Amino acid sequence: MKTQIITLESHDDLISVRDRMSWAKTPRILLVWPKYEKVSLRQVDLKVLQRHALSLGAQLGLVTRARRVRQDAEALKIPVFESTGQAQRLAWPRVRRRKWLQRPPRKDLRQQREQVLAREEAWRVHPATRVGAFLLGVASVLLLVALFIPRAEVVLHPESKTQSVVLPVIAGPSVESVFITGSIPAREKRVIVEGTQTVVVTGQGVTPQSKAKGSVTFRNLTQQAVTIPMGTVVRTEDNIRFATTREGEVAAGLDEVLDLPVEAVESGRAGNVDVETIVVVEGRLGLSLSVTNAGPLSGGRETPSVQASDADRERAKEALMVTLESEARTRLAEETNAGDVLFDDMFAVSQIVSEVYDPPAGAAGTKLTLTMQVEFSSLYADAADLTQLASLALNASIPPGFAAVSEELALKPVTEPILNDDGFTRWTIRAERRIVQQVSPAQVTQMIQGLSARRAQSLLGQSLPLDDAAAISLSPSWWPWIPIVPFRISVVTE
Repeated sequence: MKTQIITLESHDDLISVRDRMSWAKTPRILLVWPKYEKVSLRQVDLKVLQRHALSLGAQLGLVTRARRVRQDAEALKIPVFESTGQAQRLAWPRVRRRKWLQRPPRKDLRQQREQVLAREEAWRVHPATRVGAFLLGVASVLLLVALFIPRAEVVLHPESKTQSVVLPVIAGPSVESVFITGSIPAREKRVIVEGTQTVVVTGQGVTPQSKAKGSVTFRNLTQQAVTIPMGTVVRTEDNIRFATTREGEVAAGLDEVLDLPVEAVESGRAGNVDVETIVVVEGRLGLSLSVTNAGPLSGGRETPSVQASDADRERAKEALMVTLESEARTRLAEETNAGDVLFDDMFAVSQIVSEVYDPPAGAAGTKLTLTMQVEFSSLYADAADLTQLASLALNASIPPGFAAVSEELALKPVTEPILNDDGFTRWTIRAERRIVQQVSPAQVTQMIQGLSARRAQSLLGQSLPLDDAAAISLSPSWWPWIPIVPFRISVVTE
């Protein structure tokens, strides 16, 4: 006989084994227990699996050597084998199916049915009763229609007015947040502008043509030889500097001397100096050597030329600063948000980023061009801070029973901002907004329930502070009364 063999695993439970058994199409189902793994099936689980096998029209058998499982199976009369081969060779005990006893039909069923069925009373079958019940049902339907079908919308225009308050405002850099007393932070805004200004040069100067040249004498102040690199700088007491044009070495010994050629560091007549005017050696060599010029230095020449003077540079800077300041004010006004208040008294130059003159100082030229980058800054009052301050003041003075129509409010300056000696800017503003009388929708609904539209409109006009008469619309339009059910009445305020 065909047998479905199902090998159990350690993770199998009652549900998984039963699902695997459901796929069996054989008259025998054999569950094989693993040798070295534990399967968590109890005796009650085996009973459930046995019944499930019977419902499938199959007989359940086990292959196991576990003593506990064998004892549970024998108690349930489930055949147990030591191997699958033994289960195939040996005959399985037959399953005794329970026979249901059929009882003979009872002969007194008709009599019992007649006893149960009681005769209907006469008043219930009377035509008047039936007509009354019908009319009652119709009335109930009409009542439900009257309660839940009609709908009313009430549009109210509560009393509204303008709330206004005049506020003194104090803005300062040291204030960090908005206070209802009128203090707000003074915030800073910066812009960098760039421009060029050209002016005609009116100054006179000279243009260096050549450098003065000559020789100097170095004297050794030590007992060692001293090397003098090319480019060693010597100078006069007036700080006219010269540099050696070649390298040399002073012999070892006190008062040993060496003559080296020099030329002026800068061109022009300033390098033409007299005898014994060069007396300083710059750098560490000044500790080992002394210097002097036995003869005058000459050859420095210069020619007269048109050059920008300090007055020309100042004139160009003043003209350019006026242009840059105007541009900076325009930029600040464009970059501020609507409602921000700029403080003109706090407008100033933060820093000069760059300042370049062409030609530079000392160079000849008939025109002077100045290019500048300047950073300007100004303090201002932020519109959000002013709005927050106005909201605090308006909320503190709102009349009882009123509420703001919206968060929008209007701010108008009363006085101009003025910077005081204490560093705070003070001015006055007027804040305005629309407020409306609060009306309770629940109170309105309770007031007009079940009334006619005209009576409800008159009652609302007498009881509530309204700017206009209440508008009541009924649905369906031919319905004459306000609904009795509250949730069929909607109250809208405008």
